Amino acid sequence: MGTLEWKKYIKHGLILASAPLLLAACTDDAESDTTGDGTQEESSGEAVELEFWSFWGSGPRRETIEAIIEEFNSENDHIEVEYVYQPWGDIWTKSLAAIAGGNAPDVIVQDINSVRQRAEAQQATNLQEYIEDDSFSENFYPQLWDTVIYEDEAYAVPFNTDTQVVFYNKAAFEEAGLDPESPPTTWAELEEAARALDIESGDGWEQIGFYPRWNIGPDVWALNADEGVSWFDEEGNVAVNTPEKVEALEWMLEWQDYYGRDTINQYEAEFGSGVADPFISGLVAMRGQNLNYYTNLRENAPEDLDYGVFRLPEFEEGSGHWTWGGGFVLEIPENTENPEESFEFIQYLTSTDVQERFGMNSFDIMANVEANENLTTHAELEERGQEMYQMAQESLETTVITPVPLTAPDYIPLVNTQIDAAFLGEMSAQEALDAAQESVENLVEQNQ
Repeated sequence: MGTLEWKKYIKHGLILASAPLLLAACTDDAESDTTGDGTQEESSGEAVELEFWSFWGSGPRRETIEAIIEEFNSENDHIEVEYVYQPWGDIWTKSLAAIAGGNAPDVIVQDINSVRQRAEAQQATNLQEYIEDDSFSENFYPQLWDTVIYEDEAYAVPFNTDTQVVFYNKAAFEEAGLDPESPPTTWAELEEAARALDIESGDGWEQIGFYPRWNIGPDVWALNADEGVSWFDEEGNVAVNTPEKVEALEWMLEWQDYYGRDTINQYEAEFGSGVADPFISGLVAMRGQNLNYYTNLRENAPEDLDYGVFRLPEFEEGSGHWTWGGGFVLEIPENTENPEESFEFIQYLTSTDVQERFGMNSFDIMANVEANENLTTHAELEERGQEMYQMAQESLETTVITPVPLTAPDYIPLVNTQIDAAFLGEMSAQEALDAAQESVENLVEQNQ
């Protein structure tokens, strides 16, 4: 995972340069090249055809990316981009097969946390020679840019990201005697608010105030408690069983004991989308979520659902609102024929105007800093949409991205297996994380 402590990179109010202008130098039909025998050969003047793969198969994302590509094609007579949809999940296996078979797409959307694995395996093109502006990296959030660097050179360009926050029902807050404009800021306040929001009904619950594992994993709460340090510290050392992480797991186990494991499992089995969503139905008063959850509420929640959103609470006052984010990058697979034109297309997709347009329609958090800043006050967005981007700006100050370390490519199941054992009552929090620490250390030793 190789987590860096982003305190030294992320500063509130950071001013970054705007995205560079697209350099689209078209080839003129009259332009000629010299052949190997010294004679002159006229360029064909035909457009370079690029194939672009992503998993955006329907809805606003597909509509928006297709419109963006159409616009790019109309503005550039030397490049023609074809969009190819690949289903989620299939895109990863198909891309590996295509790269191995020598027929890979020219540009592909890939997971942000595994860029270095593909770079080391020579599955991605080194983009450094195509980055003509030294300030290009400054267009992106620093923790995102760091994920695309392998041996000090860029192998991808960040496209979008996310951040984990908490949505809450303001009407439920008022009914419980809580101030809806002052949501919890620490774990202690979160627990106090949840108890006030709990409504028992017979042997069950009519309303559950909050349960930390619903949509936010133990890894996120662990790094929140440990000041942004995930399972690996900034030097790359395994940091699974730190005292703060043990305390975080103990805290989560206490929540399970409070509501009861059977109750939690029962409610989870009934969770669904639309009106069956537990936050929309009123079963859960506060729910941890990716900020993009707003799109689900926008489409499915009744108009009278009055809700707000707040940053992941601090472990204790002053420890920081640390949270986690993932995301996607744009890559050029290794050994494709037109990397220069492919990078030109990537520059277009990550430019401020295009990122702003994609974000406005998808409500994704974009990798381009200026685009997100513009969306906080975008005239075409409703007020609540602007509020979501304002929350994104705040939350990204303490959002950690966790690239998978090269020395521990398969470490996540080792950690999760032990944590699951703790939730099943087979181990204490200390025992589980001690066992996970040992397993991951052994994995690192095997891969060094």
